[in-house]
Amino acid sequence: MDHRAQLLHYLDRGRAAVVRAVSGLDEYDARRPLTPSGTNLLGLVKHLATVEHGYVACTAYPVDLEIAWSDDASLDANEELWLTPDQTSDEILDLYAAVAAQTGRAARLLPPDAPATVRWWRDPETTFDRLLVHLVSETAQHAGHLEILREGLDGQADLADEADPERGDAWRLEYSRRIEEAAVPFRGAGRRVRG
Repeated sequence: MDHRAQLLHYLDRGRAAVVRAVSGLDEYDARRPLTPSGTNLLGLVKHLATVEHGYVACTAYPVDLEIAWSDDASLDANEELWLTPDQTSDEILDLYAAVAAQTGRAARLLPPDAPATVRWWRDPETTFDRLLVHLVSETAQHAGHLEILREGLDGQADLADEADPERGDAWRLEYSRRIEEAAVPFRGAGRRVRG
């Protein structure tokens, strides 16, 4: 597998984890804030679609999708991080798939060193494949956020846990108990993690 194919493979894996993390959830749970900063599941999907679309638009590839909330004023209001009442989960998931398809078309047409200008980066001049590296990283990071938030809602674990029949609820409870037991000696010790 060449470098470009590897990038697209890992980007697709991240996207699949993103979609899996929201699939089958109650619409309210998928939309509501799950952290004090307002992080919500479908908002992260909307954000990833917006970011990926924005990076492809930084290349010579003629993007063929319009994203209404991707203007500067909307981005300043964080509108790409949550769904308004008139936006549907299907609309956001369809957009995410359409953006992925657009990126795939760009990847078939643009060489790895195709120039890109990302005006909001400190060093704005880059290449298409460096944008793909950034997208793999961003998608994986947010997929991890989504998986943790989903687990907090209904216990859905990652694919590795689900693929192992030994890792059921009893296994998870015992595993969690062992970790807590190892942490207890440090409770109230006043030690801070070095950063």
